Amino acid sequence: MSLLVVGTVAFDAIETPFGKRDKTVGGSASFLGTASSFFTKPHLVSVIGEDFPEEALKRFQARGIDTQGIERQRGGKTFFWAGRYDQNLNVAHTLETQLNVLATFEPKVPSAYRKLPYVMLGNFDPQLQRRVVEQLDSPKLVAADTMNYWITDHNAELRKTLKHVHMLSVNEGEARMLSGEWNLRKAAIAIADMGPKIVVVKRGEYGATLFTEEGIFVAPAYMLETALDPTGAGDSFAGGLLGHVARIDSAKPRVLRQAIVMGSSLGSFAVEGFGLERYETLTPGEIRKRFEQLHALTNFETAGIPW
Repeated sequence: MSLLVVGTVAFDAIETPFGKRDKTVGGSASFLGTASSFFTKPHLVSVIGEDFPEEALKRFQARGIDTQGIERQRGGKTFFWAGRYDQNLNVAHTLETQLNVLATFEPKVPSAYRKLPYVMLGNFDPQLQRRVVEQLDSPKLVAADTMNYWITDHNAELRKTLKHVHMLSVNEGEARMLSGEWNLRKAAIAIADMGPKIVVVKRGEYGATLFTEEGIFVAPAYMLETALDPTGAGDSFAGGLLGHVARIDSAKPRVLRQAIVMGSSLGSFAVEGFGLERYETLTPGEIRKRFEQLHALTNFETAGIPW
């Protein structure tokens, strides 16, 4: 099954203790689409400026990504973000943000996309996220991302949108902020009461936790020897997760548990290069090997324990 991805296609300038890139393709839709393309066919809805190179779109297309939903605004400039990471790669310091064409972006879902069964809404205005859902024809699963800015400054709109969302992906701080609960289990229950019955809490280097009505599942993170740039790791995680769900065409608990681990795998690969660079050489064999390594991290025998 195919996947609809709505989010940003951008230029990033990134500096970490391990190198820098002055201008690389980034944005939530870029990472979501690229990560999910290893498992399914993503269809992107986004906006770019006149300065975005056609060659970059062709690289998306070469991965099997449908780009006809990416609107090019003539005379405009592509969304730009510049950031720096210190030795603690979990914290990004924003140096510059230029909204450019994103400031007036109104997502328009092409008619060919409206029946797609699986949907991932990247981190953007919750009112616009809701307008996207309103353009769709009964999707099987709508997943969304959000952040502290929308939670604090647009809380009412976000809560309206969450009533139309089946899965929410947030980090620990965002889960606590949205729910008003410090305990993550209580936070997930409170968020589920807002609409999303599937809550995924991203915990960075500590993995991710899945909360559903059937129970809780904790997935480890892959312990990397080389971590260069964490930009896009969260979106890559979500891309791997939704890509697997779309490939299997199921959101049953067993599949969701597999999907969380697949998301951890794809997120770890993103960190091994700057921007989308690591995905240029990534193979299905490497993904399978890392998935199996993640499985092995928590696989243990229970037989023979003298209770």
